[in-house]
Amino acid sequence: MMDAAAAEAKTEMTRLRLRLRGAVQGVGFRPFAFGLAARYGLGGFVRNDAQGVMLEIEGEETAHYVAALRRELPPLARLDAMEIEPVAPRGDRLFVIEATRAGSARTRIPADAATCEKCLDDVFDPSSRFHLYPFVNCTHCGPRYTLTRRLPYDRAQTSMAGFPLCADCARDYADPANRRFHAEPIACSHCGPRLSHQPTEIVAALRAGQIVALKGIGGFHLLCDASNAGSVARLRARKNREAKPFAIMVANEASVALFVNPCADELDLLRSPAHPIVLIESRRNLPGAVAPDMARLGVMLAYAPVHHLLFHAAGGARGAALDFALVATSANPGGAPLIKDNAEAREKLARIADLIVTHDRDIVVRADDSVMQFVDGAPSFLRRARGFVPEPIDLGADGPSVLACGGHLKATLTVTRGREAFVSQHVGDLSDAETFRFYGESAAHLLRLLDVKPEAAACDLHPDYLSTRFAEQSGAPVLRFQHHGAHVAAVGAEHGAKGALFGAALDGHGLGEDGGNWGGEALRLDGRGGFARLGHVAPLALFGGDRAAREPLRMGIAAFAALGRLDEAASYFAGKPEAAQLAKIFAARPAPATTSLGRLFDAASALLGFAERQDFEGQAAMRLEALVRAPRALEGGYNLRDGNVDFAPLLAHFIDARPDAGEGAELLHGTLIEGLGAWIAASAKPGEKIALGGGCLMNRILAEGLAGFLRDKGFTPLLAQKIPPNDGGLSLGQAALARAVLTVG
Repeated sequence: MMDAAAAEAKTEMTRLRLRLRGAVQGVGFRPFAFGLAARYGLGGFVRNDAQGVMLEIEGEETAHYVAALRRELPPLARLDAMEIEPVAPRGDRLFVIEATRAGSARTRIPADAATCEKCLDDVFDPSSRFHLYPFVNCTHCGPRYTLTRRLPYDRAQTSMAGFPLCADCARDYADPANRRFHAEPIACSHCGPRLSHQPTEIVAALRAGQIVALKGIGGFHLLCDASNAGSVARLRARKNREAKPFAIMVANEASVALFVNPCADELDLLRSPAHPIVLIESRRNLPGAVAPDMARLGVMLAYAPVHHLLFHAAGGARGAALDFALVATSANPGGAPLIKDNAEAREKLARIADLIVTHDRDIVVRADDSVMQFVDGAPSFLRRARGFVPEPIDLGADGPSVLACGGHLKATLTVTRGREAFVSQHVGDLSDAETFRFYGESAAHLLRLLDVKPEAAACDLHPDYLSTRFAEQSGAPVLRFQHHGAHVAAVGAEHGAKGALFGAALDGHGLGEDGGNWGGEALRLDGRGGFARLGHVAPLALFGGDRAAREPLRMGIAAFAALGRLDEAASYFAGKPEAAQLAKIFAARPAPATTSLGRLFDAASALLGFAERQDFEGQAAMRLEALVRAPRALEGGYNLRDGNVDFAPLLAHFIDARPDAGEGAELLHGTLIEGLGAWIAASAKPGEKIALGGGCLMNRILAEGLAGFLRDKGFTPLLAQKIPPNDGGLSLGQAALARAVLTVG
């Protein structure tokens, strides 16, 4: 028999206080904590506060509770830190959810998540009170960041504050056994937001060839029937988007294979909680105008209840393949930011859309769809926004708070707090006045949510970038960093690299420390915010400045000049009447040089027959990438000298041999992989890590080939995975460099 002392010890109550930080608000954490307490017969409480979640547990099974909490987190939760402190028992036998306490915010809000399967069950269950309701959600899914005004995350702090709960929703919200227990955006058809048009009416318009503007989670989409060539052409004409690829939305996973040929990894990425757009090999059975001259097609699954209802109205059975796809593109006419407000939509989309579908839940924060691809066996961003923002990037150690302002194109901002970097959603081209206002709104929103006062504002060296001027007007001390050093630093930051770091920035344009146009650089960061330039791609003349990036013919003429054959340019481009005049101007007025790999792509594209004006950045290079079946290097196609790499022999081969576009594209990619790889390997120290950044790394063939080449030579290549390799990741690199300066200084 157990003696009295042992019996007393066994039944002795213990009480623990747990402080939890991470993605622990808005993800069903409090009902999860409540359910665990019921399982183990514990008393205590749980509550949200500005730091995250605070809970206390009391009873005999506290150790089992802590272990289960670590092991069984809700689907959208992420636990970054848990502090455990023994406290005096109070004799609690019941566990309760207490009211939120405000204060200085140290927690964060999770990203928006696609509708979960259980909520879809409710949508299509005739016996459910959520039957066919287009705003259903629970603690495991639905909008979060895009409807949150401030922290802590409670209904009163969101755009759902104006929708009082009906009796049924209030009962679900208060029921610990319900999936919607403390689900802040909970609503139903009796008490929640309403859609302005019925799904059947919307689908009828789409089937009739009309263009529909549909308000969604982070803004409005412009939709049309992807199989209707006339509708796609009208959308392009009305949106003034001549050739940039559109993405499509399909009903479900079973429908994907009707339009593209996905691998298992791409399917996994499609059905992840973010439901991003994923670039996948096209089956080419849609009109060519959907993605002109592209081998891959951007595809996303329906992710909001209203999307599922549209496909249901189009005749799709739950889970069955449906041969009906929608072009789904951001509603941002004229390069302006994504439209999110009803009145603005009616004003600015009336000339584009035949039908404008709104709802009465405000979108607090705009967020475009994220765009991703698989590169070198891992998912990689082309655009990071809905579904991922504002999830932070762990910098590995605490540091000063910084506001990093990014670049001018594909702009983002980054705010650091402690060991975390919060990169904003894609903002866009700051040349547009409305986009610049959106940029300022995004900065203010991030700083308010994170409750941060930055110690410094980091920006680019370029004095004319509006992001630079924003930093100068921020009121914080300004730290300026070279564009390509920030690209390398961004890749290093997401991979947790410490101290000195070698890298290559393969990019379109950036102001160099010498005032020149850089873009193909081998750099060694010193770990203190500075760097050394070890070498570069051999320069070409930047004939026409910014116009050279829009008109590849100019870079084609620059290639002739670099080879000392300018007098041959007019006859080579005989089909381009302007070539002779441009060559004459070039001869009389030499242009400044650029080491940009992006402009080398443009020169090659012109020599291979793609000399017309580019409708969007990188169009010619993307067309060449789409032609490659197997890259192969031209023997002697490059030279290494004085720490630099020169591809003049490859350009001369294009002029003399005149290969067709497909052969030329394969020679271009293969020679670049071999030449850049040899150059980088010669510049690096044996076996070291090599960060590869810059917009040219969005070219999957180049990125994978270069990473493989370096790996075979014994190096460890680092590619961007958590942020885009282009200027969308620039702000993260600036933030990392600024923290290094402030820490050392």
